[in-house]
Amino acid sequence: MNTSYREDMAAAPLTDRVPDDELLTRVAAGDAPAFTELFRRRQPDVFRFAVHMTGSIATAEDVVQEVFLIVMRDGARYESGRATVASWLCGIARNCVRQRLDRDRRLTSVDVANDDCEPGSEAGGPMDPLAGLLRAERIDTLRRAVQTLPVTYREALVLCDLQELSYRDAAEVLGCPVGTVRSRLHRAREMLTARLWASSRSPVPCVMTKGAIP
Repeated sequence: MNTSYREDMAAAPLTDRVPDDELLTRVAAGDAPAFTELFRRRQPDVFRFAVHMTGSIATAEDVVQEVFLIVMRDGARYESGRATVASWLCGIARNCVRQRLDRDRRLTSVDVANDDCEPGSEAGGPMDPLAGLLRAERIDTLRRAVQTLPVTYREALVLCDLQELSYRDAAEVLGCPVGTVRSRLHRAREMLTARLWASSRSPVPCVMTKGAIP
């Protein structure tokens, strides 16, 4: 890449309007502010994927570091148009998580802190303490149920229902046809629902959205 183009990119301001793929192009050219901005935007997605896959905050933090080190080294390998930057990062995270799961079969516990039970409702009013406890218990039950799913089905559930990737992007991450993603997701939802019914006297509705598990 010529010097003038690097200078032009460096001079362009980094705002939320700068697309992810442009940020990644800048990162590949050695633009540190672009890397910082990309990390700010996409670190939560990578962390969320890793923590739901491993059930470990410490491991998820390690995966985030691994992913963005790879981005610094191999950012030029990203092919714009083939997948979104978010799904490309999830693909890298998936490989890192798989390696860790293969090395450590003990990564099955859920040590995710319940950060969604702070006092006060969305409207700013006081929350019923009992309701808060019940909600925390349900979130914890749901997290643990997700952890019991076989990795293949857990990946599909986390990517599609929690990360809200499209079937196409999830297929790109998993390296399989869209139809396979659909069938895995359908099976994962069935298994999750069965586990939730079996683990609670008051079954938790299987409503899997990005906000379902913080």
